[in-house]
Amino acid sequence: MEILLKVSGAKGFVVAQENDRRAGMMSYSIAGPDLIIIDHTDVEPAYNGRGIGKHMLYKIVEMAREKNIKIIPLCPFAAKMFEKLDDIKDVLKQ
Repeated sequence: MEILLKVSGAKGFVVAQENDRRAGMMSYSIAGPDLIIIDHTDVEPAYNGRGIGKHMLYKIVEMAREKNIKIIPLCPFAAKMFEKLDDIKDVLKQ
């Protein structure tokens, strides 16, 4: 599984790919120099239950740590993951 992070203007997204086939996508908006808002997560039905969403979230969290950025998870999936996972709460905007 390949997880790619891309930025275009004030938007960014992570794409999960396997054998050149899209498995999922998580998008975010850049709300400022130190803040992003995760707004959508989509996983293709064939990949459900394989942790694709979590892998994409961890890719965004890794980028946020590197750039000292905080995250607001408006997407229901991302919000639930921030509730459940203590190891990513350091980048959560309080």
